[in-house]
Amino acid sequence: MTFTVVGWLDVFTRKKYRGLIIDSLKYCNKNKGLRIHAYVIMSNHLHIICSAKEDFRLSDIVRDFKRYTATTIIKDLIQGQGESRSEWMLRLFKYFGKYNSNNEKFQFWKRGNKPMELISPKWINQKLTYIHQNPVKAHIVNKEEHFIYSSANYYLNDEGLIAVEKLEINSSIG
Repeated sequence: MTFTVVGWLDVFTRKKYRGLIIDSLKYCNKNKGLRIHAYVIMSNHLHIICSAKEDFRLSDIVRDFKRYTATTIIKDLIQGQGESRSEWMLRLFKYFGKYNSNNEKFQFWKRGNKPMELISPKWINQKLTYIHQNPVKAHIVNKEEHFIYSSANYYLNDEGLIAVEKLEINSSIG
């Protein structure tokens, strides 16, 4: 899945907002049945390979995650908690919100998550590579395992901000 901030606003350039995403994913993993297999948090979107534990619905988890993170970030911006771009960002979130009848005032996340079912080893390898290479292709780091807001290092060294349930990577699949 891909979660994108409306207008591709670079919200996650701020450490506290990346931290909120990390903490929220951990919370959903521990308390809401989210199984995290891979992720990367970029400046204005995040990619995640995930599933739901038995007796949980992934759509409910995603809905709650998006609602909580959006509400928390918007509240922070309204309070002006050290974000120099608060006024500008709120204006844009309000602009996008007025075109979505599901919102009372602001819209933070774009509608839709671009979900894809990973049904073959080739597809899994392709998506894992895409996710982990995102910061390399954006010229943020030279090696995918150097980007701390990604599961790439967890796949290589079992170290990272979020412990993930690794998917099998078959290097013989092109």
